[in-house]
Amino acid sequence: MLQSWSRTAPELVDVAMGRAPADLVIRNGKWVNVYSGEIIPHTDIAVKAGRFAYVGADASHTIGEGTKVVDAAGRYLVPGLCDAHMHVESGLVTVTEFARAVIPHGTTTMFIDPHEIANVLGLAGVRLMNDEAQSLPINVYVQVPSCVPSAPGLETAGAELSATDVAEALSWPNIIGLGEMMNFPGVAFNDPKMVAEIAATQDARLTVGGHYASPHLGREFHAYAAGGPADDHEGTTVEDAIARVRQGMRAMLRLGSAWFDVAAQVKAITEAGVDPRNFLLCTDDSHSGTLVHDGHMNRVVRHAIAQGLKPITAIQMATLNTAQHFGVERELGSIAPGRRADLIITSDLAALPIEMVFARGELLADSGALVRDIPPFVYPESARNTVHLGKTLKAGDFDIGLNSTATRARVRVIGVVENQAPTRALEAELSAAGGIIEMDRAQDVCQIALVERHRGTGDVVNAFVSGFGYDSDCAVASTVAHDSHHMIVVGTNKDDMAKAANRLHEVGGGIVVIKHGKELALVELPVAGLMSDQRAEIVADKAAALVEAMRVCGCRLNNAYMQHSLLALVVIPELRISDKGLIDVRTFEKVDVLIS
Repeated sequence: MLQSWSRTAPELVDVAMGRAPADLVIRNGKWVNVYSGEIIPHTDIAVKAGRFAYVGADASHTIGEGTKVVDAAGRYLVPGLCDAHMHVESGLVTVTEFARAVIPHGTTTMFIDPHEIANVLGLAGVRLMNDEAQSLPINVYVQVPSCVPSAPGLETAGAELSATDVAEALSWPNIIGLGEMMNFPGVAFNDPKMVAEIAATQDARLTVGGHYASPHLGREFHAYAAGGPADDHEGTTVEDAIARVRQGMRAMLRLGSAWFDVAAQVKAITEAGVDPRNFLLCTDDSHSGTLVHDGHMNRVVRHAIAQGLKPITAIQMATLNTAQHFGVERELGSIAPGRRADLIITSDLAALPIEMVFARGELLADSGALVRDIPPFVYPESARNTVHLGKTLKAGDFDIGLNSTATRARVRVIGVVENQAPTRALEAELSAAGGIIEMDRAQDVCQIALVERHRGTGDVVNAFVSGFGYDSDCAVASTVAHDSHHMIVVGTNKDDMAKAANRLHEVGGGIVVIKHGKELALVELPVAGLMSDQRAEIVADKAAALVEAMRVCGCRLNNAYMQHSLLALVVIPELRISDKGLIDVRTFEKVDVLIS
């Protein structure tokens, strides 16, 4: 158990003075000093009781008989990387498996918002993930989900969190603040629940997470900033980034598996000359394949550098800036005395190969591989068997009727935007026969259905979607469907859609691809229908098979599954589906599929 700086300080002082030996000394490195913006060569680091005790030119006076000595051989000493905003559940694995996947990539701190599991299991789910987070050898801070459901009146989640629930959870150990405040109209119009949650967080001197998913920067944006959210990760343009920083918010620039929002917004620094101190880097959503094969925050930092940021600036945005934002600067985010001894050794600041990873003074990863075993966290049965359809679905459950004998129909269509979270509100003219509107592969218009899965009502809401490019009889179904996490089924063939939905009911949740009645890929997610309890590497292989199966069906989108999983996210414009119907998120109103 890591002791506080105040309790450890006498030991750190003794080591720094040479009166006691260090536990670990790293010699001859280049110190990446995120406070001064310098890279200082010929630096030694001494660690005691999991904290930095001495950082300077020569730590030989701290070396004793039992001290472990590591030669950095002139390589860079970088603070452990921090992810400022993310959802573990999007990795399709548990917190423990997520940590196992990202530690070799240099991530030693994560600020997680478990609102996915909260939408299925409520406060009990949040407690489970918070308990798991505290068992890990890295820092995993938890934000209390603020919007469960994310859009009251527009969707029905599997659970609800009241303002009283939020206030209770804010008192738990390891809670760092309030999760992303997605109900931005509620903040702008002083919704009592939103006001109460923000007030409770501020009174507890914790950080209020933001989520302003609107392109409009007028009165509602200013009101949102005045309401209290301290950051935002939903910006997509340079204007968005500048506006947030000017209003005293931190601009979080994200690079996830499917959200590529760094390149445009980083121009606020590289071209507009805005002070980078209030910019943070994050992933938001990364699936297991990205984590295992491409990286985590090291990938984001490399990408930011490739967009023109100085390496030291990009590293500050993934370390010190984040720690300062969440009020834990005296604990992490830098290599400095008293802080937790979280650091990376790398031979190249721009390419950022992660050669050694230490957390709290312990070597966790070497040459890209974990060197310490992290035991799995066992979820109780109460977190399983959460998929309740109420009936066996049939092809007819996916019919979209037309109340006339017309042979053509004008309909609203959800338009997928590659590599971005927003969708477009499109229209299409489709054929109809026997009172049923037909899909049209030539126009890349297929069907989307939301299948209620929390209460077993048997309800199915049907609409149309475009952008996936499916060119054969197929269906893709998922019980990961942000944020209410009903079941989303997208397909070109109704028999395949029914088979996909029933298959997920059978396995207790997950993602499946069916083509011509045959199962091409399956990722089982038995924990809340959101997470696997298998190793991240196994889940990554299954996720890769899923992506390949979608390609076999004709889909060429980058990380198309991530786009699929957000089609029910009724807090991001423009058009989404929910258990209430088709939702125009520009007006927060239900609209008909059929255009009269």
